[in-house]
Amino acid sequence: MRFLVDAQLPPALARMLTAHGHQAEHVADIGPVDVSDRELWLYALDRGAVLVTKDEDFPAMLALGGDGPAIVWIRVGNTRRQALIAWFEPLIGTVVATIEAGNGLVELR
Repeated sequence: MRFLVDAQLPPALARMLTAHGHQAEHVADIGPVDVSDRELWLYALDRGAVLVTKDEDFPAMLALGGDGPAIVWIRVGNTRRQALIAWFEPLIGTVVATIEAGNGLVELR
């Protein structure tokens, strides 16, 4: 599966997804991190990437209907990079299965 990790999440999350056999980029890998939500949305959509974000604007955009990328919405508070990775890593299989089952939004708490 292909993932695009949003700017407010660490690049290490993309690297961990890659280590698990997925294609993953962090927004910093593709250009300036201050890219607009719309540009990031279209980038993910054009490349068939799942957008991994903490930004509630993306689920709201998805709710409006139309074409959009699948979204993994991380709803945990601020945490250290290492703790976030340790929390997210065991959820990868569930995230992938949920998206492959046709769900466009995976909310993780």
